Amino acid sequence: MFTDSSSASAPFRLSIIVPSYNEHFTILRVLDALLSLDIPGKELEIIVVNDGSNDATEALLESFDDSRLVKIHHPMNLGKGAAVRTGIATAQGSHVLIFDADLEYDVADIPRLVTPILSGRAEVVYGNRMSGFGTVHPSLWHAFGNKAMTYLANILFGSAISDLHTCLKLLPMPLLNSFHLDEGGFGLDTEISAEVLRAGFRPFEVPISYVGRSKEEGKKI
Repeated sequence: MFTDSSSASAPFRLSIIVPSYNEHFTILRVLDALLSLDIPGKELEIIVVNDGSNDATEALLESFDDSRLVKIHHPMNLGKGAAVRTGIATAQGSHVLIFDADLEYDVADIPRLVTPILSGRAEVVYGNRMSGFGTVHPSLWHAFGNKAMTYLANILFGSAISDLHTCLKLLPMPLLNSFHLDEGGFGLDTEISAEVLRAGFRPFEVPISYVGRSKEEGKKI
């Protein structure tokens, strides 16, 4: 199992990575909500990676000014995984959380993910959409596909997690940096979970709310 004594003694600083592709309808609302997070006495860094958007996303980001916000622009669309990996390479925090720019997830759930880290109860925390806690799946196949993949991962790694593909994964930076991630698309979520489980970690799962978009509403997978 991966061990790193420095992560236990380092002050907690949260880096939130926001990959964004053509999300001009929601990006400012997401950033406003993230920058309003109340994590008492804790530093916050927001890294938004504009992944070659061809709408107004870049212009909106450039109009947004906050010292806690790091803005990165890919000159072309490289995929969500590539955008997240750019964010990871930039992050300065002790812990990293990925948060989508489309408002499918609720910013208000983030402090609940942080609590087990600060109390020392967990090293890796996942937001679990499958608990029925304010969750709307866009289709039966979306819910069934995630459950089937999660079941297979549990068999493969001898684990018992509930939501393999959740976006909300809170990990210590030294652990994340120990992974050799190369997925450029949406498969990065699966790749990260596989590496976490392969390393022997069993994520602490926290129920979160989730309202999935349909393809017509802009969902990209």
